[in-house]
Amino acid sequence: MTATSARGTVSASAPAVPRAGRRAARFREALVGWGFITPNLILMSLFLFAPILWAIQLSFQETRGFGDPDWVGFDNYVKMAGDPVFWRSLANTMVFTIVTVPIDMAAGLGLAVLLNSALPARGVFRTMIVLPMVISGVATGMIAVTMFYQTNGIINKVLQAIGLDPIAWQSEGAPAMISVMIVAVWLRVGFNMVIYLAGLQGISPELYEAARIDGATRWQQFRAITVPLVGPSTFFLLIMNVIASFQVFDLIFVMTGGGPGDATSVLVTYAYRNGFQIREQGYGAAIGVVILIITLIFTFIQWKTSRTRDLVE
Repeated sequence: MTATSARGTVSASAPAVPRAGRRAARFREALVGWGFITPNLILMSLFLFAPILWAIQLSFQETRGFGDPDWVGFDNYVKMAGDPVFWRSLANTMVFTIVTVPIDMAAGLGLAVLLNSALPARGVFRTMIVLPMVISGVATGMIAVTMFYQTNGIINKVLQAIGLDPIAWQSEGAPAMISVMIVAVWLRVGFNMVIYLAGLQGISPELYEAARIDGATRWQQFRAITVPLVGPSTFFLLIMNVIASFQVFDLIFVMTGGGPGDATSVLVTYAYRNGFQIREQGYGAAIGVVILIITLIFTFIQWKTSRTRDLVE
């Protein structure tokens, strides 16, 4: 009783914090926060937002990099609508994305589950799978060229050694696209595995133990526990893989250059061809703006879908 009274007396006699003091404290806290993010905002403004705005402005102009540009309005976008090579490049980009993204994610999850278990020398296997991540795309493309070279590449030599016909990796469209897809999957699967490993580390082992006690098989545990609980990792990887697929450039540029014909031409290589080889920079910028819009639309749809699913759950 006395302690309660004492606490009541202390509480009653404690001075109230003035409103001006609270405002000053909030201002100092906000100032510290802005101090931390200002360097990043400056860098993003210089190297991200400003180039995007400049590209949008350039997409409404006609210029070859010399002299004053001519303002042409939406002419570049009208030209794009009737350009068959643009639509071929868009279709190739969609096919590349639809094929590589599910394979990357499924292989990454499978490897993560395998290497998260008590596997002998799993550290060595993890290193081998992650190793392509530290190699640049250009270097990876050069390695792939030696492997898929049509006349004396390693893969065709192996095929001939076992009595099979060599594959026209450079002169036929379908094999050329398949070779690019194989290398892209090999390059990205390590990143997917690392993200899924981090997600698996956050799943409580008691859940699997309870499932085993209830008689669940490994496949049932994987389907009912692993897949749902790595959902945030799956959402993150889906966005990152789709963005990477729509922005793929270095592998295709080094391996095929968009050929044969336009069989492996994607949106970024076509934008590069127009902007830096043909030097129709306004048209190239317009293609880049379309790539940005498609990526933003897909990201927004996935974000809304994931957010709605989380709210329902």
